[in-house]
Amino acid sequence: MHTISKMEVNATWFGVGIVVILIVIVVWYGWRFVNWVWLRPKKMEKYLREQGLKGSTYKFLFGDMKEMVKMTTEANKSGPMINLTNNIVTRIHPFVHKTVTTYGKNCAFTWLGPKPFVHITEPAMIKEILTNYNQFPKQMGGPFLKLIFKGLVAAEGDRWMKHRKIINPAFHVEKLKHMVPAFCMSCAEMIRKWKDMLKEEGSCEVDVWPYLQTLTRDIISRTAFGSSFEEGKKIFELQQELAHLALEALQSFYIPGSNLLPTKRNNRIKEINIEMKASMMSMIDKRMIAMKTGESSKDDLLGILLDSSYEEIKQHENSNFRLSIEDVIEECKHFYLAGQETTKDLLVWTMVLLGQHPDWQARARDEVSLVFGKEKPDISGLNRLKIVSMIFNEVLRLYPPIKTLERMVHEDTKLGNIILPAGSHLHLHLLLMHHDEEIWGDDAKEFKPERFFEGVSNATKGQSSYLPFGGGPRICIGQNYAYLEAKVALAMILQDFCFEISPSYSHAPHTIITLQPQFGAHLILHKL
Repeated sequence: MHTISKMEVNATWFGVGIVVILIVIVVWYGWRFVNWVWLRPKKMEKYLREQGLKGSTYKFLFGDMKEMVKMTTEANKSGPMINLTNNIVTRIHPFVHKTVTTYGKNCAFTWLGPKPFVHITEPAMIKEILTNYNQFPKQMGGPFLKLIFKGLVAAEGDRWMKHRKIINPAFHVEKLKHMVPAFCMSCAEMIRKWKDMLKEEGSCEVDVWPYLQTLTRDIISRTAFGSSFEEGKKIFELQQELAHLALEALQSFYIPGSNLLPTKRNNRIKEINIEMKASMMSMIDKRMIAMKTGESSKDDLLGILLDSSYEEIKQHENSNFRLSIEDVIEECKHFYLAGQETTKDLLVWTMVLLGQHPDWQARARDEVSLVFGKEKPDISGLNRLKIVSMIFNEVLRLYPPIKTLERMVHEDTKLGNIILPAGSHLHLHLLLMHHDEEIWGDDAKEFKPERFFEGVSNATKGQSSYLPFGGGPRICIGQNYAYLEAKVALAMILQDFCFEISPSYSHAPHTIITLQPQFGAHLILHKL
């Protein structure tokens, strides 16, 4: 009879042990998966409904994502709007509009995959969320959007406080006023191109959208890095491509870790980031070498940023208080993107609306003429442009650059009279709030700058119902920069041209990070 050796017995038990461990691992991860895609979402849904909140029923794995993507895609492919109207909510936010119509305007919930999204449109709640930024931290839309936003806009806690303190000096009014000549220089170049086009007839059709894009990119290059648009052109092209790839990824179902897979899209995203980092590193290296050789720092944003960072080190005698090179690169990328996105959107929608409302265009031109005549704008005069400010406020109400702010809670958190379960995501719908007739009146969809005649506080009756740049301690740090740049550009345009909507203009607002005209902005320009 064959005798089983001790070694064979041990090997058998070892094999059994391995199998048991593998089974335990499979069961553990299997349970975690089931909990992620079913048990936890259903538990959260029950918890929200028990508090009186209404919303869609959770569907396994995908939630409402398929319907949301379908409705957004159909809206983008629907062509231009039939009427030239500011009633754009159903086009920009078709799924959200359906949600609030079905379940109510405030605290309705839907599902992005297995995550609940609570929709907030009530000003008091939005104010509470934005004020208590530690309780309601930002949610940047997953790892793909974090590739675009890694600087101050995405920082949290102590890191945000450090970044904000170091970056703040770059946006002080005293620093910004030195940038006005650079604004004027870039605007003059764009106006010269338009004048060349109008030489023969005195008027012609121009799609102003690409010119405004070039203008704001040129300005941010000059004011942020002291370079021309040509030097930063490659960075802009890469950022635009990255934004499209990130948006494409955001509209598909995200499986944790899938951003690490070697897919064509993921590989291209990595390539773009490497190229952008190399370009930014080259700019920073040149500036740091110049600073070490004793060259005085420039009044551009990069110089101010590096100076501010080193001042913090001197005060605290600790390198932990400065921005790392990686931090500076991320802030530079953010400057390049945010520094031109908001202003070009504000300018293009302003020109579209003034092209439809010649009375307000004439009033703005008269004001510019009274303040500046034919001279270039200066900081003192820009601060006296009350009508232009009213127009910008109304444009930003109707066409805010960012339609929604995202926040989340990491633990059970009280908001108003409800308790949000840990892991809830919040969508603060600025566009819906800006167009709400209960807040703004029956004429909420109409272009009426006079509603801001006595300022924003009076127009909103003290409510936090107007937030084109966000709100609370984390309000956009560059809002004064954007307003100043836009005022210079519009003033110089009004000095040389009047304009009207072209018959070929196709009204089709759509979102690529910010709210943009899908088919351009065709206007008839007339030389004055």
